[in-house]
Amino acid sequence: MERDYAPLSTACVRALNDKMYDKRKAAALEIEKMVKEFAAVNNSMQIRRLLKVLGQDFAMSKNPNAKKGGLIGLAAMAVGLGKDSVNYIDDLIIPILVNFNDSDLKVRYYASESLYNVSKVARSAVLKHFPDIFKSLSKLATDPDQNVKNASELLDRLMKDIVTDHSNIFDLIGFIPLLRERIYTDNTFAKQFIISWITVLDDVPSIDLVIYLPEILDGLFKMLSDPTFEIKKMCDAVLKKFLQDLHQNPEKVEYTDMINTLVIYSYSTDEFVQYTAMCWIKEFIDLYGSKILPFTSSILKASMASNSNHDNESQMRIKQTAKLVNSTLMELIIGVKDITDDSKESTEGENLDLASVITVFTKELSGSAIETKITVLKWIYHLFINLPNRMIVHMESIFPLLLSTLSYPNEEVVHNNLKVIAKIISPSAAQTNNKHYFDSFIISLLKQFSCDRTLLKDRGQFIIRQICGLLNSNDIYRTLSTFLLDEENMKFASVMVGTLNTILLTSPELYDLRTQLRAVEKQENREMFLCLFRTWCHNPVAAVALCLLTQNYLLVCKLLQKFASMDITVDLLVEVDKLIQLLESPIFIYLRMELLEEPVNQYLIQALYGLLMIMPQSDAFQLLRHRLKCVPNLRIGSEKSNSEKVKVDFKNVFDTNTMLNHFTTLQEKHRNYRITSNAQQLDKAISKIDI
Repeated sequence: MERDYAPLSTACVRALNDKMYDKRKAAALEIEKMVKEFAAVNNSMQIRRLLKVLGQDFAMSKNPNAKKGGLIGLAAMAVGLGKDSVNYIDDLIIPILVNFNDSDLKVRYYASESLYNVSKVARSAVLKHFPDIFKSLSKLATDPDQNVKNASELLDRLMKDIVTDHSNIFDLIGFIPLLRERIYTDNTFAKQFIISWITVLDDVPSIDLVIYLPEILDGLFKMLSDPTFEIKKMCDAVLKKFLQDLHQNPEKVEYTDMINTLVIYSYSTDEFVQYTAMCWIKEFIDLYGSKILPFTSSILKASMASNSNHDNESQMRIKQTAKLVNSTLMELIIGVKDITDDSKESTEGENLDLASVITVFTKELSGSAIETKITVLKWIYHLFINLPNRMIVHMESIFPLLLSTLSYPNEEVVHNNLKVIAKIISPSAAQTNNKHYFDSFIISLLKQFSCDRTLLKDRGQFIIRQICGLLNSNDIYRTLSTFLLDEENMKFASVMVGTLNTILLTSPELYDLRTQLRAVEKQENREMFLCLFRTWCHNPVAAVALCLLTQNYLLVCKLLQKFASMDITVDLLVEVDKLIQLLESPIFIYLRMELLEEPVNQYLIQALYGLLMIMPQSDAFQLLRHRLKCVPNLRIGSEKSNSEKVKVDFKNVFDTNTMLNHFTTLQEKHRNYRITSNAQQLDKAISKIDI
């Protein structure tokens, strides 16, 4: 039984099934005329009958030519209906959309063309089916046939115009899940399609797409990592536009999820993505201020990772941006209140998770690049300046790490490390137990120097000078002296005292201490001298140098007399040689000027000749001998009574006998220590001999 295609004529049906386009076109014109007549008399029943025939019998047919005929017929109906097409929009569009997935490329082409013609007539009515149209367009954007792709691009442009013109009825909320789903496509053409739609929608004044930025930001950054330059360029432009939108009204957007997304992409291996993510983080800090504080630890970790590479221009750009992020975060910290655990006041500063920040710092300080270590140390210092009370809680995890960093080979790292330590142990620090940390620092420093003599030799003077410049040198030297006095390792004690003595006599940082030690008229200065002298007796030459510095020439003479009964080693002679060289330095200019006084201080002359007699006839011997020859009218042993005319009567100020006894006792300990050490070394050597 022959199928009923009414109200189509037999000739029209035959023409719609024909493989020739011209015949199908002629049939379409006949359909258009027929539909206009039906519409004129409001014969909706015949119109729906015709839609059913074209939609089901033709457009859904298995015959490709019939499909093409049905598609062109549906387009003709839309043209014939004109504005009335909105009443039949479902029956017009649904059969067309089905054919977008057809395996025949020509069917897909005609489907695009048909929907274009329907949409051109129906305009805003097609928005009802926008999700399905968008899905179809996103597939056609990747079509292998160029003609199909060209046809879909025309349809795409028309749909963008319709959405733009009728944005007031566009379902943006329903569109976002669709966009979020397709934004992760791997196809280059599909990416271009998605980005173009985001660009168009964002340009429409009445569509506030930026509100949904948190839902698509991850996908945009994923697209930004595409190797295709054009995709990168388009995506970068979209991101910049969104950033402008955010600046206009940042409160519209939920920024918390975006911060986490940006942090993730700041670790990207794609340098452009990494740079863009860091730029966005910087902008977010500027936009949201203290609201960013809860993310401080993750941002810091990201900025430090970005700060480590600087091999080429792009990496340098990333590094500079990371530094800006870092400095901007530091400025935020200044505004945070230094609340304590028992404070009930609610402040934005409570949002700063200091524990997680410290965790980042301890990890980075344990094994990072030099520049990162310096950044961490500057941060810790900054936190101690601005949040001392809150930092106290984390002292137990920070302080041991700072102490271990003292042995790091880079001077800038050590300098910044010492700045932090100085801040912690300074009397002005917030904690009441700073003396505990001060002593811990000194003990740890001595322990490291004792265990690592290379550290003491190469970095000892630098470390001690730096800490003396940062803190009160009197406190540093008094504490070092106190702990060294009871040091069991006699050899280390002697070497350490020698190092401290050299620093005392030569470093600008110790100028005030040198000045105070010479002013023994004051009780506190005398106590300081005695504290140092007791420890300086570990090193005979250092003790002599200290007495020369304080102009206690009488004690120098008596100490040098003790040298006659001591075991004079090559090391001791080398130390005396260095002291003689040092007497020619600017530090001892006051001593050399005393040689011009009338009458000359006989104890000073005797002390210098004592040094001369100890030394073999070396260059240092000749140097000191020549200096003594320059003393005018030198008459040793004459006018003894005038020797008492010195600025300070050291006989009455100090108990010289007690001081000499202490020197003798301590040197005897050193002698016994050397004997014991030599015996132990001999035993070890013998035990290795295979009898």
